[in-house]
Amino acid sequence: MSQTEPPRAVVIGAGPAGLRAAEVLGAQGIAVDVFDAMPSPARKLLQAGIGGLNLTHSEAHEAFCSRYGEHRPQLQAMLDRYSPGDLQAWVHGLGIDTFVGSSGRVFPRPMKAAPLLRQWLQRLRASGVRLHMRHRWLGWNENAALRLLGPEGEFALQPQATVLALGGASWPRLGSDGAWVPLLAARGVKIAALQSANCGFEVNWSDYLRTHFAGTPVKTVALGFTDLHGQHETRPGELLITREGVEGGLIYAFSRRLREQVQARGAATFELDLVPARTLAEVHALLAHPRGRRSLSSHLKSRLGLAGVKLALLHEAVGNPGLMPVDRLASTIKSLPITVHAPRPLAGAISTAGGLAFEALDGNLMLRALPGVFAAGEMLDWEAPTGGYLLTACLATGAWAGEGAVNWLKEGHCDQGGAQDR
Repeated sequence: MSQTEPPRAVVIGAGPAGLRAAEVLGAQGIAVDVFDAMPSPARKLLQAGIGGLNLTHSEAHEAFCSRYGEHRPQLQAMLDRYSPGDLQAWVHGLGIDTFVGSSGRVFPRPMKAAPLLRQWLQRLRASGVRLHMRHRWLGWNENAALRLLGPEGEFALQPQATVLALGGASWPRLGSDGAWVPLLAARGVKIAALQSANCGFEVNWSDYLRTHFAGTPVKTVALGFTDLHGQHETRPGELLITREGVEGGLIYAFSRRLREQVQARGAATFELDLVPARTLAEVHALLAHPRGRRSLSSHLKSRLGLAGVKLALLHEAVGNPGLMPVDRLASTIKSLPITVHAPRPLAGAISTAGGLAFEALDGNLMLRALPGVFAAGEMLDWEAPTGGYLLTACLATGAWAGEGAVNWLKEGHCDQGGAQDR
């Protein structure tokens, strides 16, 4: 490499983490090439933005960081360096305004991802970052060069620094297919098994419930669950009945704890409060009111508003509720058990748990077994609930890995690489 030639970095993966790493590198005058197997960048980001792109959350920083659970210690410095406030400032720097919704979630104005992505790509290209789509990474060759397969065939690159940002394995049709796992495992890198996160769960519904209520939301309920550690939480919200089981925001909020209990015990049972606005005593009193010639179904509907899918769930749990004593029926309505047996397959999950173990990485997110190779985003072993936490950590780890690669190059690790073979 000549003294006037800038150091060269390659980013594999054109999702949020990869693009953010490329942005940090490009801002330091480093020649950056981004490769991605898909026809266009950030497809999962665009998909997430269809219903309103949730950028981050406005809650206090301590509460925000607590959402990352057991992996908070590994992410803390990155979340401090690239906080939700910093993320909003970064978005504003792209010329996109933000606003805080009633739930505390932060969205761009307009809510879609496409305008933000257009501005971002424009800034990346202006800084000299080059994007190469329809290029699949195949690992390394015998000379430790990156193998890439593009429209014109396979070729090799040997940059001075590489950032891997290949995502997890959820939504493979959008590019995150987990194909990187065997490539890194073959290099002796420790990887925690990829699992579904923010996902639905399978329930052995009756044919009646599947036929009549699949696709029906269950609104104005509260879910209660006691995890493996004896910690109980009750949260209001809504969920969705599917042919396979249950989905929706309320389920996603408990997905990690439900998954852990399923793995440990083969099943997990949560309780659904069908009338959270009523106390148990109120429910009991309303049920005990004489119903005359009315059917129990009519009585439940008129007194408690139980009908449709809620009534079907009650029948699903207890069979014929008319045979139950009033006190037991009241308790069941306030705490209806639903047992899940397995998380839905990873391909349909919102995000991925598992991935590159943090002990396989140094403090700059460089792979200890592969000097000069950094990793970021969802391919790292962490998980978080929906609500802006996923995107925040992807961008934070991407920027952190980009900074790590910049430091690596500034330390003089530029004497190797630069070769390419088409």
